[in-house]
Amino acid sequence: MGPNSKSISDAFIAARKSAKGLDHYPGTLPATLDEAYAIQDASIAAWPDRVVGWKIGLVTPEYRASSGAERLVGPIFSQLVHLARRGEIRPMPVFAEGFAAVEAEFVFCLGADVPADAPIDRDLALAVGGKLHVGVEIASSPFSGINDFGPICVVSDFGNNHGLIVGPEIPGWHAIDWSSLDARVEIDGELVGQTTADAIPGTPVGALEFILHLMRRRGIALKAGQYISTGAVTGVHSAPVGARSRVSFGRHGVIDLELTPALPLVMDAPQR
Repeated sequence: MGPNSKSISDAFIAARKSAKGLDHYPGTLPATLDEAYAIQDASIAAWPDRVVGWKIGLVTPEYRASSGAERLVGPIFSQLVHLARRGEIRPMPVFAEGFAAVEAEFVFCLGADVPADAPIDRDLALAVGGKLHVGVEIASSPFSGINDFGPICVVSDFGNNHGLIVGPEIPGWHAIDWSSLDARVEIDGELVGQTTADAIPGTPVGALEFILHLMRRRGIALKAGQYISTGAVTGVHSAPVGARSRVSFGRHGVIDLELTPALPLVMDAPQR
């Protein structure tokens, strides 16, 4: 990894640890997604926590040709995963001087290790999918302009992830009509997004199949028990610190949360 890539990784790690904002991109934007994923890999190796899952993000249409991708991924760390509790308003820290957003998601908890040599197709995704839950991803970065700079920028800062709330399980998902799975997001009482699970290209199973391909290419093993958050089904809904959000999934439950300011990170040693 060259000096530019190292400086980008170091700057994002320092900003995230200190909970401080970045008013500009910390270096020269990498030319390719592969370079951005190399930065992500280095940052994951340096981060004092273990990866317990991955978020998937949709690349907006204007960047798909230049990036060569429809989707991207970022790590989800153990200390940023929370289980939803009925009646609770879950505080979710975000970078007050950066970017923050609330995203309704459908979340797999993998039921098996992904075989290293199995052909990757929809059947494999169905086989390893395990349990499916409703959930909320918190997208947040110290860099307020992260989405304006496109997917390469997003990938280079942990995929713009800063938390996951895992809600109730959706039983019988293998045979479900994806158009019957509702998702609705309100922020401070205002409806900002509403759709169904089939709004995700290829449904959540297609998103899972995508990450199987990508991680095979990156040489990253996906393990049983890891979470795969399949994408912002109603969109990316930016919100400030203090905003309260209700994310509803019809008969499958409601998740309430409040965005709070992230605090400086204090950890004694890496959690691997």
